[in-house]
Amino acid sequence: MTRGQTQYQVRFDWGVNGLHAIGSGADVAVWVDVLGADEPAPIESQVPVVRGSLRNRRAVAEWVLAQQGDKGERFMIAIVAAGERWDDGSTRFAVEDLLAAGAVIDALADLGIDYCSPEAAAASAAFTGLRNATGHLIGASASGRTLTAAGKRADIDVAIELDVSSEVATAGEFGLHS
Repeated sequence: MTRGQTQYQVRFDWGVNGLHAIGSGADVAVWVDVLGADEPAPIESQVPVVRGSLRNRRAVAEWVLAQQGDKGERFMIAIVAAGERWDDGSTRFAVEDLLAAGAVIDALADLGIDYCSPEAAAASAAFTGLRNATGHLIGASASGRTLTAAGKRADIDVAIELDVSSEVATAGEFGLHS
């Protein structure tokens, strides 16, 4: 059974296993981890990896568009929501990562990069449909409540800012290995 989504320009999945599933044939992977640790656990990837978030979603989309222009043909993008970890190490759904991944996919679509897998289209629809509630949902999520209880509400307030950063960090700059 194939789970690669290789026929689509914009793909979406969860965690390291998702990266391996949809990274094949991709030109870049966009790793989305909104409220995770400052230094995510190193992972191995066969494709270059950049970090995406609510803060830099437009910058990531513009970077992808420029890369596509340089390549002169479709640039294939694997959007990967990091999720959180259960005690056994498996990936736990994290609404903040779903919404931010959807925000990146939405920004790509705004620039005309919209040949999305059903998974990517659903993530984008989650963001666009809940855009006005994104800040509340992230703050009220399991991860958000955990940070708030630890006295780190300011981290959430920074993470939910939309399109405030023009930086596109590559894997080596934030702890991933490609």
